[in-house]
Amino acid sequence: MIEEQSGASLLERAKAILLRPREEWPVIEGEVASIAAIYKSYVIPLAAIGPIAAFIHAVVFGNSFFGITHRPSFLSSLSTAAVSYIFTLIGVFLMALLIDFLAPRFGGTANRNNAFKLAAYSATAAWVAGIFQLVPGLGMLTMLGLYGLYLLYVGIPVMMKAPDEKALLYTVTILVVGAIAGMIFSVILAPMMLMTSSVPEVGDGTLSGSFNVPGVGSVDLGKLEEASEKMAAANERAQSGKATALPSKQLAMMLPASLPGGLSQSNLKTSGASIGGVGSSSASASYGEDDKRIDLTITDLGVAGSLAALGNAFNVESESQNGSVIEKTGKIDGRLATIRFDSESRDGRYGMIVGDRFNVEADGYADSIDDLRSAIDRIDIEALEAIARSGQ
Repeated sequence: MIEEQSGASLLERAKAILLRPREEWPVIEGEVASIAAIYKSYVIPLAAIGPIAAFIHAVVFGNSFFGITHRPSFLSSLSTAAVSYIFTLIGVFLMALLIDFLAPRFGGTANRNNAFKLAAYSATAAWVAGIFQLVPGLGMLTMLGLYGLYLLYVGIPVMMKAPDEKALLYTVTILVVGAIAGMIFSVILAPMMLMTSSVPEVGDGTLSGSFNVPGVGSVDLGKLEEASEKMAAANERAQSGKATALPSKQLAMMLPASLPGGLSQSNLKTSGASIGGVGSSSASASYGEDDKRIDLTITDLGVAGSLAALGNAFNVESESQNGSVIEKTGKIDGRLATIRFDSESRDGRYGMIVGDRFNVEADGYADSIDDLRSAIDRIDIEALEAIARSGQ
């Protein structure tokens, strides 16, 4: 009986479910492990990544909302992280109940233990993506946790014995009902009432299709499959020792000497880190000063950047405005981008993912968001994409 997992096996399981989900789900289905054992060996350690990253970010960098940065106290940040962590642990079990409840309605077999495995292991992507909260400007990459929808989709026929042609709507129903139940639970603590509602008519679904995620956008299942293959290839590069990020000094050389408007480069900084042979590096520089200052940063995410390939599967388009502050997320010129600009204070940020590997960002004061984009355009984006394609 499999009751405990070592740290090494936890990492191997996380890698396997992310890189080879179709091969790993049958392995998981065949394992005999209690819900308590999975909680202890897998859910508890991985679910802590996001809250811990958010806690560190809040304490070190603070939280920015509409141009205002608030740095909460240590105890306040810690309590927020603790509450988030507890709700995550509870949420996994509630999701398992929902999956188990819906199984017969989609031609599957109710199995509480398998439903919990499905809920726990399909959440791996979201938990791992939580690490991006650590670095300012990379927060948008947490949305790559939506890859968990694909993991759920692939795992349903194996774990719940639902027919392949019903897996897509089963997945969408879990998402929609789960989201609504979560809101109800947070308000009146009665999510189980929603489970008695009728289930929509089942239709066919294939990996070449797509579906809408309420409040997010459409998800292209075919591109999710492609992204999974890219992640597997990136993992092979890591194992072969070819996964090192570019030297930070090389990135620094790609930063321009000046920006339009006579803004000269100053305060050049470089950094790099490596864990288990897989590294990342970054270079940044300031241009101008005071209210005419723009900070330009290039970050090589290395193998972790393969997660960015998932962004191509999420046709996320969102835009909001609060007073003088406008925020946008979506694809610009085929690249995932995030924009925030305050027309009153002229403070803004423009970031984009290049080649599913590099994060390029301009942050500072400008007359318009176009000026921040112009700063990014001074970087040789095509050269970065060529490096990404070559796998250097």
